[in-house]
This record gives sequence, C-alpha cells and structure tokens, in this order.
Amino acid sequence: MSLPKKVLVANRGEIAVRIIRACQELGIDTVAVFSVADRHALHVRFAGQARCIGAAPSAQSYLLGDRIIAVALDLGADAIHPGYGFLSESAAFARKVQAAGLVWIGPPPDAIDAMGSKTASRRLMQAAGVPVVPGTTQRVDDPAELERIAEQIGYPVMLKASAGGGGKGMREVARQQDLAVAFSAARSEAMSSFGDDAVYIEKRVVGARHVDVQVLADAHGSTVHLFERDCSVQRRNQKVLEETPCPVLPDATRQAMTAVAVRAAQAVSYVGAGTVEFLYDVAHDSFFFLEMNTRLQVEHPITEAVTGVDLVQAQLRIAGGEPLWFDQDDLVQRGHAMECRVYAEDAGQGWAPSPGRIEGYREPGGPWVRVDSGVFAGAEVPIFYDPMVAKLVVWGTDRGDCIQRLQRALDEYRVRGIQTSIPFFRALLRDPDFLSGDYNTGLLSPQRMETLTAHLDHGELACIAAAIAALERDQQTRRPSLEDDADQDRWRWSFR
Repeated sequence: MSLPKKVLVANRGEIAVRIIRACQELGIDTVAVFSVADRHALHVRFAGQARCIGAAPSAQSYLLGDRIIAVALDLGADAIHPGYGFLSESAAFARKVQAAGLVWIGPPPDAIDAMGSKTASRRLMQAAGVPVVPGTTQRVDDPAELERIAEQIGYPVMLKASAGGGGKGMREVARQQDLAVAFSAARSEAMSSFGDDAVYIEKRVVGARHVDVQVLADAHGSTVHLFERDCSVQRRNQKVLEETPCPVLPDATRQAMTAVAVRAAQAVSYVGAGTVEFLYDVAHDSFFFLEMNTRLQVEHPITEAVTGVDLVQAQLRIAGGEPLWFDQDDLVQRGHAMECRVYAEDAGQGWAPSPGRIEGYREPGGPWVRVDSGVFAGAEVPIFYDPMVAKLVVWGTDRGDCIQRLQRALDEYRVRGIQTSIPFFRALLRDPDFLSGDYNTGLLSPQRMETLTAHLDHGELACIAAAIAALERDQQTRRPSLEDDADQDRWRWSFR
C-alpha cells in the first residue's frame, strides 16, 4: 500500500486545481494537461509540470485519452485522476490507463461499465431489489414504440441519454405531439456530447426532489455512505445549487435511502468515491433509483463540509491500496452546507453564455466560506467548455445560519468583465419557497425565473457603476503585476 508518486490530472478548471491541491497536501507531484485555450489557466500554473495536448475543442484535447496517457508516461507520472466530465466515466479509457501500467484513480472499469449505461444500471438495480422510476431498461430507437411506452406510463415523461449526464441528452415531454421532436433532439445531443445516441424513457415524477447519496468504498470490501445531498435547484436539468442535509427528508427515509445506495455500490463491487442518485417523492415519502455517477461529483465539497472527510484525498489513498480508516458509525452530519455553482452565464437573459476576459476578481472569505475556482483577474473564460468557473461553498450550524452566511459571501463576491450567476443566487436566497425548504426540481420554472430575474438589472447597473469607478482608479494608478518567467505572461492581481 503506497500513495502515487506523481499524478497526472486529466481535467481543467476548478476541479483540476482542487485535485492538485489535494495531491500537494499528501506530498504527491502533479502534472497538468491543457489545451491551447487553457495555456494560461490556473491549473497549469499550480501543477509541478504541464503539457499542452491539443487545440481548444475538447475533442482535440481533453478527450484524447491516448495522448494523455502518452504524456503521463513521458513525464514519469504513475497515476491519472480524471476529475469529472471528459473521460472520467469512460471504462475504455480506464482500461487503457491500467494497461499502460498506471494507477487509475477511480472505480474499476467493470463498475463504470455496469453503471455507466443508465439502461444497464436500471436493469442491475431492479435485479438487486432497488426501486427504479417506471420506464424502459433498454434503449428505444423506434418512434412508434416510444409513443406506445409514453402512453403506457403516462405523461409527462423524460427522455434521457443512456450515456453521460450533466443534463445533456435529456428532454421533458408533457404531451404526445412534442414527443418526436424531443426524441430527435435528445438523440442528437447525446451523440454530440457522449458519442452515443442511445436514449431511454422514464416517467417524470412531478413534484419530486433530486437527492444524491455519496458512497466511498475501498478495495478490501468496506463500503460506507457519507449521507445525502439535495440537488433539486436545477435549470435545464442541470444543478445550480446543492445543500446537505436535505431539509425535508425524514430520518427513517434517509436511513433507507443511504442503505440502498450502499447496496447499489456493493452490487457492482465498487471502489472509490461515487454517487447514487434518487428521486424523492415527498408527497408519498418514497424514492426511486435514477443512476450512479462513477466519479467525483461537482458538489462533493458540501459533503466534505458536514462530514470532515476530504473526498479527493480519500480517492488518492484508496487508489494506493489503503483500507478505509473509518467505519459507518464514525460518520455524522454536522451543521448544514450549501454550494452555489458560479457560471459564466447571464440568468436574466435565459442563461446566455458570457465568455471573455475577467477584468476584476475578488472572492469572499471569512469563517466557513470556501471557494473552489479556476480563474483569476485577467483570466480568459473560453467558449469551448462548461461555463462553470467556480463553486462557492459555505457551512453553518443549521440551515438558517448557512443561508445568512451564504448571503453575506455572495454580497462580497466580485467578478468584472463577464456576467455570472452570482446576482441570480442573491435573488434566489430571497425566494420564500427556497427559504422555507419547501421546493422541488420545478423550482426554477420559466415563470419563477421571470420573477427571480426581474430585478437583476438593478444589480447589474450597480456593478457597472462600480466598474466605471474602478476603471477611473486604474487609469490613475497602475496595478502591480508579477511576471511569470516560464511564458512571460502577466498575472494581474487586484488589491482593492
């Protein structure tokens, strides 16, 4: 049993920085890979070594598994951490990593295969006695068959890509006349996002919460859960804010749901960190298996905040062969935590992308405030990748305390040069339904979004006024800069 000596991080942005920091704390050397668009990115600066792997589009860089493995071997890395997204749930890539004699910091490829296909995992969970949402366990290719099944299970329905996640290849359909168009769109997006156009159909559970359970397993037969995360605040089927614990989950249901999650992981001999996703029907106090994400989740920091377990370090230690150093009885939830995903998007304009140069950047601070980011003042936000640039995570003694701290942190957060989701979160934290905890995955309906974003312009005007004032100060006093000897690029640090 030994930790990896040098880890190549096969990712970018805030998660690459997060993994590099965990490695540094354990005394592990790191290698970053980057596309041309990311040549000045923060993860490149933080790593011990860095290598360009291709052009800006991910298909020509971050998805080139063979090239990434070649870089690892060339620079003497003995392990690869995939982060999330890109190749993190590719069993084929995991097998190539292992075949090259490198340590794969993730679950066994067979477990990825078993859970990576949403249809296959539904069949597996049914066989294991885990409740699943009514729908198909096979891909559907015939529009007539799709229409028959939709009528059988009843509208509304969800069309979902069998491969991948992140809300891509997913469409909600409320009536029969919209089914054909949604089916075509879901298949097209699934193919472009995951290289697989397989789509299945399941019942849309109206008024449900989206609740995930974090699991952690070693290679010696021990599996534990680290409780649940409520991920019901979503736009376009993609999470934007998460919290733990779920404010409406009864203790008895929590115990049942977490036990099922552990059983699901054990059913595929899972090793490492993974997440089992459920729909929770509040009205009937029942839950259904959705899928398992065989990787680290974006929202893992809130689990770390309430349990005190560093999940990335746990991944590294488990990959080194170490057995779990705690058991289920040692784990407890303390307090409440929330995470806001800071996107380079304008919520007031239908979540329109806002790539470009970050002219000014100041993160919030104070006790129990954490920001996982991959940007800085002067950084460019490319158009080629996911628009999330940072995650704001706060902890409080209870939900009310957590919300108050989050409001304060959001007020401190400053980003100039691009639009972000920060003004939206300020508005969300004034919403009565969110504040009460009585909400579901339909919280951000088009009608609710109109209400939430109605006053965002006022906040933007204030930001513009502040930016003009800052520009006037900049013209009078040049900001100090630090020159990087490697590439002669300049870091711009704002001390205001």
